[in-house]
Amino acid sequence: MRYEDPVPNRDAVSDPAPVRGALKCLVWDLDETLWSGTLLEGGAGSLAPGVEAAIRELDRRGILQSVASKNDHDVAWAQLEALGVAEYFLHPQIGWWSKAGSIERIAERLGIGLDAVAFIDDQEVERQEVTFYLPQVTVFETAQLPGLIDDPRLKPRFVTAESRSRRSMYVADAERQAAQDRFDGPRDAFLSTLAMRMTIRRATVDDLERAGELTVRTNQLNTTGRAYSHAELAALIESADHLVLIAQLDDRFGSSGTIGLALVELDKAHWTIRLLIMSCRVVSRGIGSVLLGHIIRRAREQGAAVRAMFVPTGRNKQMFVTFKFAGFRTLADAEDGQLLEHDPARPPAIPSYVEVVSDLPSAEAA
Repeated sequence: MRYEDPVPNRDAVSDPAPVRGALKCLVWDLDETLWSGTLLEGGAGSLAPGVEAAIRELDRRGILQSVASKNDHDVAWAQLEALGVAEYFLHPQIGWWSKAGSIERIAERLGIGLDAVAFIDDQEVERQEVTFYLPQVTVFETAQLPGLIDDPRLKPRFVTAESRSRRSMYVADAERQAAQDRFDGPRDAFLSTLAMRMTIRRATVDDLERAGELTVRTNQLNTTGRAYSHAELAALIESADHLVLIAQLDDRFGSSGTIGLALVELDKAHWTIRLLIMSCRVVSRGIGSVLLGHIIRRAREQGAAVRAMFVPTGRNKQMFVTFKFAGFRTLADAEDGQLLEHDPARPPAIPSYVEVVSDLPSAEAA
């Protein structure tokens, strides 16, 4: 049994194809890269030509930035502050350890894959070390700096309001993590202190760019790995046979923005989840299955069984595990993946530490 993907107006899609190898973070070296000269030799006085414009433009696009530098931390950070760019760098690694180790730590703390990270350095030996130990990382030399912001891998298809505030969201993430590190008690007790509120609602045309961005940027927590164009999503929003949902998350530290997307095909007997995406940034907060569980509950209230498509991409195994823990079992092979069906004997539970607000009709409202 094969299950085709019925996307309306497929022939009408005119959006540019997503760029393979899109990058989420650029890690800067400092001496003779970010600034001219060598700091500890007294030669660092100003940013290298074009660097400030590149930093600000990448930040506007939602590309995260950090630093991996062999330098005295306090001296280098003071210089970055004096140059007015320190605020742009998340989890900077300034010390005497290897650049490869520094980049690994940055990626881990940001919660992104190494294949989404780029590194720029003037020293060939540093570039070769990173390439040897971390072949997934894209490596630039400083000679490429003048055209860096024109590299298509650093030019997202959409620049949304959430793109422009992405850095501040990661700063809030760091504050949450610091609060958790200070908390003396079980994890669920800490999560209860966050006052999390997830809003699940039907997507509108105003959400299309962010929804499209999620399908391109999210690789690990993506059930099919498919990127949807603006035109496809617009058609699906208007389709009576489909439900496009977005999930937004807020807590006492601020908004995490749009962190989930679901595309559900509807008929009287079945709700079939064609695509489910969750942002990697929020999974550690114990809400990875909340959107899925909410869809299952609403479908059951309407008397519909729940199915889901899963297409392995090599990076999304965690989503298959999420389906299994939620009570899904394999029904048939489909589209190089599997068609799953939820076991009605295993109703989903919503964690008590998150409030869910939704515009999906309940049985009482139907």
